[in-house]
Amino acid sequence: MRKDYNLEKRKYVIGGFITVIVLIYIIRLFNLQVGDERYKESADSNAFLKRVIYPARGLVYDRNDRLVVLNKPAYDVMVIPKDVTPFDTATLCDVLGFSRSQLDDKWKEMKDTRRNPGYSAYTPQKLITHLSQEDYGKLQEKLYLFPGFFVQKRTVREYSTTAGANILGNIREVSTDDIDRDRYYRRGDYTGDLGIEKSYEVALRGRKGMEILMKDAYGRIKGKYENGKFDVAPVSGHNLKLSIDMDLQEYGESLMVNKIGAIVAIEPATGEILCLVTSPSYDPSLLVGRQRGKNYAELVKNMYKPLYNRAIQAAYPPGSTFKPTQGLIFLQEGVVTLATQYPCYRGYVNGLRVGCHGHGSPIAFKPALQTSCNAYFCWGLKNMVDKRGSTPSAQLEKWKDYMVEMGYGYRLGVDLPSESRGFIPNPEYYSKSFRGANWTANSIISISIGQGEVLATPLQIANLGATIANRGWFYTPHVVKEIKDSTIDKKYRERHSPHIKREYYEAAAEGMRMAVLGGTCRTANLPGVEVCGKTGTAQNPHGRDHSVFMGFAPYHNPKIAVCVFVENAGFGATFGVPIGSLIIEKYLNGEISPARKGIEERMLNSNTISVSGVKKH
Repeated sequence: MRKDYNLEKRKYVIGGFITVIVLIYIIRLFNLQVGDERYKESADSNAFLKRVIYPARGLVYDRNDRLVVLNKPAYDVMVIPKDVTPFDTATLCDVLGFSRSQLDDKWKEMKDTRRNPGYSAYTPQKLITHLSQEDYGKLQEKLYLFPGFFVQKRTVREYSTTAGANILGNIREVSTDDIDRDRYYRRGDYTGDLGIEKSYEVALRGRKGMEILMKDAYGRIKGKYENGKFDVAPVSGHNLKLSIDMDLQEYGESLMVNKIGAIVAIEPATGEILCLVTSPSYDPSLLVGRQRGKNYAELVKNMYKPLYNRAIQAAYPPGSTFKPTQGLIFLQEGVVTLATQYPCYRGYVNGLRVGCHGHGSPIAFKPALQTSCNAYFCWGLKNMVDKRGSTPSAQLEKWKDYMVEMGYGYRLGVDLPSESRGFIPNPEYYSKSFRGANWTANSIISISIGQGEVLATPLQIANLGATIANRGWFYTPHVVKEIKDSTIDKKYRERHSPHIKREYYEAAAEGMRMAVLGGTCRTANLPGVEVCGKTGTAQNPHGRDHSVFMGFAPYHNPKIAVCVFVENAGFGATFGVPIGSLIIEKYLNGEISPARKGIEERMLNSNTISVSGVKKH
């Protein structure tokens, strides 16, 4: 009998077809029972309620162990939509203090998968946040009337001060991006936003716990599953100890009321930031509770930008506070010696004119710092950049490398978000600016006195003060001193030393001491405290000049280095020096002497903010 090969082939085709169908069913069943969480959630939700237990967020103390940021209880209304049965909406609205339309809006928002991607009818969903203690008590009494509803307890921040908002930051509800980046988060969780709350989020947040509760056929809680055998206890976040002296921070903020600018004070020996003032600022408690969104929007729209941390984000022309860096470079490069003198006939004249004020001429490095002579530093830059046997590009590249070593042009690495790098020009920048044409020192001479293209943050200027105070080294500035049960980043324990001889830093410190004793910083001369300082009057193309001060004290064994930057306030001696000296005196002595109370009152009550186009002082 002849074999039918067509029939044989059909058998394999049919068999293969059946096998494919069976595989499809197996895969689908696997997805439904194992891969698709909805069915597991549905089954579990009939018998169990898994309730998240949120940990206490780490507390924050200042350097003197003053409690600054603590926790207070907050309550969220949670709902398992599948378990909700018809209820008296009027009663619920009355208990919560909501209108019917507000409740309906909250319900729609909860079920909107675009705004709430994790929505499931079988799992707990957040309906209302931040119930007050009073509303929580009223709801607890009547919670039995609302099947499927329960209250989730968590903590929110509370502050013992209105100061330091831009250091402390705040917490907010997580976004979809936060959830995508970190699997720790679920919708409705909170995360740090701005300040140390953001930069130390992982240390502060702790670890969530979980309790498993049993439900009966009517959805009523019957107790813990197997007496809590499978519950997971939460782990509280680490406490932080700041390097900030909150009393000094509050004092600095009071001095900067009605002014725009910043104060940064650093302990030179450690790099610990003692105060970091940005002005205007805001009360951190504004960003807690139900009004957070509204208050945040108002802060964003505020024309004076209180959310903008000028101490680390604003890049300003440093003005004459930049001059010590120039002298240090010239000395190290052999362009000048401590005995070298340059002429100043009310300015630098070499094919162009850079003005100056009256003082002795010719002048050497230390008296040039004392009197803030522009000409000295212009001549120094000219002789460095236009050096025979080299090119301006090569010499400026060398200059730029020194500046970077001293902490300019790049982020220092402070433990706060959004630090600016400032700007230090390099040869490529000028090649582009001059479109390939030749340029010389005269083309860029203004950078020698902290003007032109040079930009720096108040933090970088204060760090220069700390470096001179230490006679040639610094630690990366930071605002967190200790993390309980954890370790601080090792980069804040590494010393940085620019390649400049200690003896030249000693000369810079002496010149700054001379400026206080008989130069541009005389207002900073404190009884019993040897203060060293440098003024700056930073030219501002958009209005009145900025008032700047950089200094440290005591001259020997320094305890504090400070930078003050007041926008549109005129000469450095007008506002920068008095405010800087008050900060130094307050920190070292704990109070302002009676002889200087007049200076204090003038700084506390002065106003440099433009009102209807008019400056008030």
